[in-house]
Amino acid sequence: MDLGLKDRTAIVCGASSGLGLATAEALAGERANVTMFARRREVLVREAERLGALAVRGDVTNPRDLDTVVKRTVEAFGGIDILVWNGGGPPPGRAVGLGAEAIEDAVELLLVPAVRLVELCLPYLVQSEGGRILVFTSIAAKEPVEHIALSNAIRPGVMGWAKTLSRELGPRGVTVNCVAPGKIKTARLEQLSPEGPSEEELRAIPLGRLGTPQEFGDVACFLASDRARYITGTTVLVDGGLSRGLF
Repeated sequence: MDLGLKDRTAIVCGASSGLGLATAEALAGERANVTMFARRREVLVREAERLGALAVRGDVTNPRDLDTVVKRTVEAFGGIDILVWNGGGPPPGRAVGLGAEAIEDAVELLLVPAVRLVELCLPYLVQSEGGRILVFTSIAAKEPVEHIALSNAIRPGVMGWAKTLSRELGPRGVTVNCVAPGKIKTARLEQLSPEGPSEEELRAIPLGRLGTPQEFGDVACFLASDRARYITGTTVLVDGGLSRGLF
């Protein structure tokens, strides 16, 4: 199936590993121009060279770095068609005892940079024949997960912002969708569960196993494509059936 991504240009945040890298791989495999944006210079450059992508080192919480990645992408490829927002996760912890500073830090990580980056990319996205915004969230945005209170609190707000954005940008030809991972084999999952999933946790997943970053990246790639041009304002779960919600 031709996804119609050849020569489209994508910025992928958090692209040096995990879900971001898998998405960059999928897009590059469809012959898109890919800018990989992440903090770790050595691994970022190595992976970008492997994929034939543009590496731009930076931190999503730094407004100057966000401005730089947009400018360098436009200089290299002439425009932007796809923005993949992926900002990592805040520290785990309980709701009891959460301080205001931790909440503010989570907002500065998960929401504020996404808003800034959309604003920077929007003049190019609306000019594209296939303007796409993808927002990576978490299953915690739909069903609160124990011991990650900050994600439970902030990610639904990110989804609400993305949904509102989809209503406003639909008439301008830009789709906006969220992609929510369940238990995927990433460094983030290792941080939350250092000892790995228990048998009980695996039984809770109808498919009986963890997902792979590649399986997630393929879904994101499809949503960025021409084939997904009538999908907007939704959240796609990539969780092996873990979520019990109907919507």
